[in-house]
Amino acid sequence: MRAPLFLISLALSSAACSDGAEYAETADGTDPQSSDAQALASAGAIATAEARSIAEETDRYDFAYSWPAEAAAEPKLSAYLEAKAKGVREELKEESDEDWDAAQGQEWTPRQHSTSVEWKVVADIPGYLSLSRHLATYSGGAHGMYGVQSLVWDREAEKAMKGIELFTSPVALEQGIGQRLCDTLNKAREKRRGMEVEEGSDDIFDKCPGLDEASILIGSSNGRTFDRISVYFGPYVAGAYAEGDYELDFDVTASVIDAVKPEYADAFSVRG
Repeated sequence: MRAPLFLISLALSSAACSDGAEYAETADGTDPQSSDAQALASAGAIATAEARSIAEETDRYDFAYSWPAEAAAEPKLSAYLEAKAKGVREELKEESDEDWDAAQGQEWTPRQHSTSVEWKVVADIPGYLSLSRHLATYSGGAHGMYGVQSLVWDREAEKAMKGIELFTSPVALEQGIGQRLCDTLNKAREKRRGMEVEEGSDDIFDKCPGLDEASILIGSSNGRTFDRISVYFGPYVAGAYAEGDYELDFDVTASVIDAVKPEYADAFSVRG
C-alpha cells in the first residue's frame, strides 16, 4: 500500500540516489535556498516559484511532502515546513530501517512503509494564512492511518499556531458552537450508518467527542475575515475505522466569537 505522491506537474528530470532512491531534481537545475532544503537534497527537493514538493522512494519507504504557493511565499513559514518535512522523513526512514533490519535472515520481507503529507489552503485573509495538513501513513499493518490537522500562520507575528489556539480553550469553543456540534455529528453518523444514533447509548462511538479530540480548521467565505470553522474528527474518534473520519462545517456566530482570544477577535466576523 502506497500513499500518493503530491508532485508538482512540471517537466522534471529524474536521477537515482546512491542508496537506490529515485527523486526529482529542481525544475531549473538550481539549488534550494534554505539549509533544510539542502539537507533534503538527497530526498529529491523540488523548489518552484509557486510551490514546494519533496519526494523520495526506496524499497523500504515511500515519502512525499508538499505545501502550496501561498505557504511558499512566506519565507519563515516555508522554512518551518522544510524542517517539519525533514523530521517526518527521518522518522519514516528510522522506523522502516528497524523493520527491514530485524527481518535480515528471516523468511519474510517487510512491506514498504509510507508517509505522505500535503498542506492545503483553507483561507488566505489579510494578516493570516490558514492551512490544513492531510497525512496518510502505512507501516505494514492491516491498514494505514490518515488524518487532518490545522495550522494558522500569523503574518505579523510570523508564528504558526493550531486552529484551536485562536480560542481561549477547546471547552470555550465547544460551548460557543453549542448543541449544533452533536446534532450535526449525529446527522452525519446516521446518514453513514443507515440508522439513528441511540440517545443515551453507552457505545463510545455514539457519544459526542469533545473538541480536545478534534482538529479545528479556520475558514473564510469572504476573503477578509474568518467566518467559518470546520471540526475534524479522525478515524476511531467519532466512529469505527471502517466508518471513516468526519468533517463538520459551522458558520461563525457571535457565541463562537466570544470564545476567540482577544488578540485575534478582529480577524473574525459573524457569517452573514
